[in-house]
Amino acid sequence: MEEQEQTQKPQANNRRLVLFPIPAQGHINPMLQLANILHSRGFSITIIHTHFNAPAKSKHPHFTFLPISDGLSPTKAPMGNIISFLTLLNSNCVAPFRDCLAGLLADGPIACLITDALWHFSQSVADGFGIPRIVLRTSSISSFLVYAAFPTLQEMGYLPKQGVGLLSSLSFFLGLSGFELLFIFPCMN
Repeated sequence: MEEQEQTQKPQANNRRLVLFPIPAQGHINPMLQLANILHSRGFSITIIHTHFNAPAKSKHPHFTFLPISDGLSPTKAPMGNIISFLTLLNSNCVAPFRDCLAGLLADGPIACLITDALWHFSQSVADGFGIPRIVLRTSSISSFLVYAAFPTLQEMGYLPKQGVGLLSSLSFFLGLSGFELLFIFPCMN
């Protein structure tokens, strides 16, 4: 386990929660908002985070922050390809995350682990330690609608398509204009 930055002693009453966000602002911020709500209900909060895009610890002095190695350098992070980036993070963070949890368990029980939905390995690690796990999905309703529509879009022959054809297909299916889709899904631009 790497250097621990302790700002709060864990409570002995098994109300200690561990949260693990993906290192992206759209994932860190909702996780910290949830942590604030849970802290206000009496839970002790530990945030495990990667070095890449680490959360602002000074804004949350009531949490314990534990950095883990992500194996990335600013020049090595494949930010142009989000799938490659997430795959690399999921591969690089398994052992450091497991070691960090083992260290936390040595200090006392963990009531629950709350991880981002994109940490694919975290369920097997939690199961290995016998820790209950909850997934926080930080995506918007538009993402949910698109994911839910994928099977129907495939059945109708609209997917897989590339480029503008995809926009017109989604526009037809969701009843949105191409401009609205580009606003909602800027990655299609």
